[in-house]
Amino acid sequence: MADKLIDDVITKELENLNGWKRLETRHALYKKFIFKDFNQAWGFMSRVAALAERINHHPEWSNIYRTVEVTLTTHDAGGITDLDIQMARAMNDYEQLS
Repeated sequence: MADKLIDDVITKELENLNGWKRLETRHALYKKFIFKDFNQAWGFMSRVAALAERINHHPEWSNIYRTVEVTLTTHDAGGITDLDIQMARAMNDYEQLS
């Protein structure tokens, strides 16, 4: 199981995670991705899904047309872990591919 990160580490990581913010209502990260169209949004989600399966860490997300809203947290650890930071970085990279 991954260990929950301390606040200072999360704050530092967020400086390099464009568009991600910490949710005030829970120990989680959040970002809204907006793509050109549904096809690009779906392609993004497909790439993320493949990564999620490989690392066994799955996002909470929703998709409406070209918008994908994502919340990342590690339920087993009760908050944000390195897995969430890794997933956020990958999502930012995948966003550029869309």
